[in-house]
Amino acid sequence: MDVRVDDLDTWIDRYLAHLRVERGLRPATLSAYASDLARFASAMDDAGVGLAAIDAGDITRVIVALARGGMGVRSQARFVSSLRGLFRHVHQDGGLPRNPMDLVEAPRSQRKLPGLLTSTDVEALLAAPPADQPRGIRDGAMLFTMYAAGLRVSELTGLALGDLDPAGGYVAAFGKGGKRRLVPMGEVASERVKRYLVEVRPLWADRGERALFVTSHGGPMTRQSFWKIVGRYARGAGIRRRVSPHTLRHSFATHLLQGGADLRAVQTMLGHADISTTQIYTHVT
Repeated sequence: MDVRVDDLDTWIDRYLAHLRVERGLRPATLSAYASDLARFASAMDDAGVGLAAIDAGDITRVIVALARGGMGVRSQARFVSSLRGLFRHVHQDGGLPRNPMDLVEAPRSQRKLPGLLTSTDVEALLAAPPADQPRGIRDGAMLFTMYAAGLRVSELTGLALGDLDPAGGYVAAFGKGGKRRLVPMGEVASERVKRYLVEVRPLWADRGERALFVTSHGGPMTRQSFWKIVGRYARGAGIRRRVSPHTLRHSFATHLLQGGADLRAVQTMLGHADISTTQIYTHVT
């Protein structure tokens, strides 16, 4: 049969026929597969994405939408399994040069993530530090840098003066295992850091201190102190849930994926060695 490479519905029909005839699946199981695949095809149709253009990011966004709509982890896992079987079949039959499901992993219920902040919550948190006080200028620079670059708290507090280029809009983070990565931080965060470097750090930093972010006592900011700072501003911003520095990192990753960012690009920015670690940031409910 001659099938157009972007004809997703036809490939789904062929795959279901394969399951029914060659695999001998029970009607109930076949119906579950058909329901999952029809839901996915509808989502791709709504997004205007043909089969040849589907990538892991598209699949991830559908899973995120289903999770936020109330689909449980087990149902999500079955949904991913249905897609895995479909794309394996399409790839092996020559319908696609590569399998986009290679970068997608089923949800794992045992892996817990910190709560996700909404965009409104993030805006309120970032606006909380008083911009007319030295502490507020420093804290605002740290919060903006952490969210804009998706840094771990240890990476943020471990930044040295030479690790950040406000003019170029990049930060060099040293992650687990001492691995260095360059991450864009955006114009707003860069401007916040520039102001801190001009107005606050020269007044506070001990002579010879290389840490980028310092306290009023002259030494480097610690992870424990920054945890307290984040919690204090979250409460002041009226955010009732518990907020930690990692909540900002989780929100950064999820907001990027929801906005259409490529899964591999987010993996690189977060400094994850394994794509499956990045994948868990999409399993929000």
